[in-house]
This record gives sequence, structure tokens and C-alpha cells, in this order.
Amino acid sequence: MMMGLLMMIYFLLQLVAGGQFRVLKVPLGFIKALEWIFAIFAFSTCGSYSGMFKMSVECKNRTESDLSIEVEFEYPFRLHQEYFDAPTCKGGPPERLFLVGDYSSSAEFFVTIGVFAFLYSMAALSVYVFALEKYRENNKGPLIDFGVTCVFTFMWLVSSAAWAKGLSDVKASTDPEKVVDLISACDEEGNLCREVHDPVMSGLNTSVCFGFMNLVLWGGNLWFVFKETGIIAPFMRAPPPQEKQPAPDSYGQQAGYEQDPYASSQGDYQPEYNQQQQQQQQGYNQEGGEYGHTPTSFANQM
Repeated sequence: MMMGLLMMIYFLLQLVAGGQFRVLKVPLGFIKALEWIFAIFAFSTCGSYSGMFKMSVECKNRTESDLSIEVEFEYPFRLHQEYFDAPTCKGGPPERLFLVGDYSSSAEFFVTIGVFAFLYSMAALSVYVFALEKYRENNKGPLIDFGVTCVFTFMWLVSSAAWAKGLSDVKASTDPEKVVDLISACDEEGNLCREVHDPVMSGLNTSVCFGFMNLVLWGGNLWFVFKETGIIAPFMRAPPPQEKQPAPDSYGQQAGYEQDPYASSQGDYQPEYNQQQQQQQQGYNQEGGEYGHTPTSFANQM
């Protein structure tokens, strides 16, 4: 016994050592793990449900009253098979009454989808961890995975919607105020019929919530599985790199590309400025010559 346990532990350790658990850190594996967990919650909260409600019938003759009539029902909600005994308030044996409705189809369909989603998620996780290279070989694995994920996404939508409608019908059929109307003694004057305890439906409400959460998970996982198929790869090619402009050899060449717009205008006015400067210089020379002769003539007169 101990040897067999040790061998099993050794085998599990070998599997863990050879697995690629880093795939659980990427969306492909992480979402699949969430699908596995949420599928468990979805079918377990619905498939394991059992409920009960109480009523009371108070007759004119107190000895014939029954103040604690318990009515039990459970999955798969074939309510027409669930019965209870109620007093007739006439001194005879109690009458046996059955609930109304059969909602097993929507409930069983929902649970079945949850179980198969759980099994597929567990199988897909095993392939991701221990045979990822084989999974990606020739894109066969991703294509199969994508197709199955599409089917489960649609099935979660249909089953969750059907079970949500079925649950509303179950609540209506197990409402003590409506079930009391089935008791014949409640139609007679003087008898008092009332509800004592309503059924607790929180577990079934949770199952519907998990159903639609599974729909969101499987629908969101479609994109990550689709990327593994490689179909979108040709459309995601990077644009070709743009050629860089060659750097200028010198500052003079760069200045040639960026000419000053005022250079031509300044060049046009430069000759006129030179001519005016030369004329002013000649005028100064002439005036200097005239002033230069004045001292000479004044010296001769002396």
C-alpha cells in the first residue's frame, strides 16, 4: 500500500516536472482554467439543489387541522411527480395533491452542458500543459479547439437562457400562495390556509449567474484561441521600414537647401549702396580740396 502511494506520488512529480505550467500565465491557459472552475459551480449549484416550503391548513374543527405541511422538490424539477397530503376538514383521510409542471428538460440540458464543458476544459488544460508543441503542430489543435469553443459558447447561451426561463416557471409553481389554491379545504368558508415558509432559491439563482458568466468566458476565449490558429497572421504583418534621408555632407550644402528669402533683395540693394558711398567720398574730397587752397591764398595776401 505504501509502495503504491509512493509510486503514484513519483509519477505525479514526473508529470509536473515535464509539464509547461507557464501556459497558465497567458490568457489562453488562464481563461481555460477559469472555465473549468466556473463550469463546476454552474452544474453543481443546479444539479445538487433540493428545496422545501411549508403551508398550514386550519380547519373549523381544530383536531383536523395541519399547521405544518411540508412540500419538498429537487432537481431535475419534475414537479408533477412531487406530492403532499393535505387535510379535507371533513373528518376523512387527507387528500394527496401533486404540484404542477415539468421543467426537467431545461434543467438537465443546463447541467449536461456544464458537465461537458468541465470535461473539455480539463482535457484542454492537460494538452496545454503536457503537449503544447503537439497542439500547435500543423495548426490542427488550435483549429479543433476553436471549433469546440464556438460550439460551447453557443450552447452556454442557449442553455443559460432556457434554464433562466425554466427557473422562473419553477418559482411560480412552487409559490406557496398558488399551491394553497390546490387544496379543496381552502375553498370552504371557515377554514384558514396560509403559507408558512417560502422555498430558498438562492442556489438556483447562482446557477443562472454562473451560466451567463461561462458564456462570457467562452466568448472571450474565442479570440485567444483564434490567434493560435494562425489565420490572422498574414493580416498582421508589420509595415516596411521607411528609408531615412541621407545626412548632408557639410553645412554649406544644408544652407543651400534652406535659402534666406531676403538674400536676393539684399543683393539688389548692395550696388546702389556702394555708389552712394563713392559719391559721398568724392564730395568730401572736393570740399577738402577747396578748404585746402584757402590757407595758401591767405598767406600770399599777407
